[in-house]
Amino acid sequence: MRTKDSDAKEVVTQIKNQELVKERRRQIVDAAVPLFIEHGYHKTTTRLLAKATGLSIGTMYDYISTKEDVLYLVCMAIFSEVEHGVKEALARPLRGKDALAEVIREYFLVCDKMSDHVLLMYQVTQFLSPKWQKKVLEAEINITDLFIEAMHQIRSTGTLPELDDDTINLMGHNISILGHSWTFRRWYFAKHFTIESYIAQQTDFIMNFLDSKKEPV
Repeated sequence: MRTKDSDAKEVVTQIKNQELVKERRRQIVDAAVPLFIEHGYHKTTTRLLAKATGLSIGTMYDYISTKEDVLYLVCMAIFSEVEHGVKEALARPLRGKDALAEVIREYFLVCDKMSDHVLLMYQVTQFLSPKWQKKVLEAEINITDLFIEAMHQIRSTGTLPELDDDTINLMGHNISILGHSWTFRRWYFAKHFTIESYIAQQTDFIMNFLDSKKEPV
């Protein structure tokens, strides 16, 4: 699986300092998301974007080439946060369902923290060129693959032996969708659930499904 760093390098820059590139691009992404939501993607000018970032237009274009690049970097920012959260969860001294519950929790917290980013990604993907649309879809699958790989890793410890490959694949996609559901329907869910209660109930739902897959003793 490709990493977030190799994917981000698809966006051309002449700056050699990769840490500075990462910092400036995150600055641009965080400024762009509320602008795109407020004004719409097409009506957000490069002048508005540069002003929001605190960079000159010329400096901003040292790190991106087009507005399309920014949308792609929004997607990469989401993947970066998810990858970091999942890896942290897997590093904790937990096993079996407790380890899986931590992975789910970290992912849902990222979806909550980056709700605007996730929503924007789905709203504007249709405006991207075929090249970037393909990259965004690949990044979405990469996120799901993180959960699939995490469950394979947990299964290898012998603590979730009942999970076959098809179940793991299905649950990886279900976890991804349930996290995004908090973003898509937050206008409703936020009235009835905190993010913590949402995590608890959806985790119970997933675990009950896994219990149903156990072979009879």
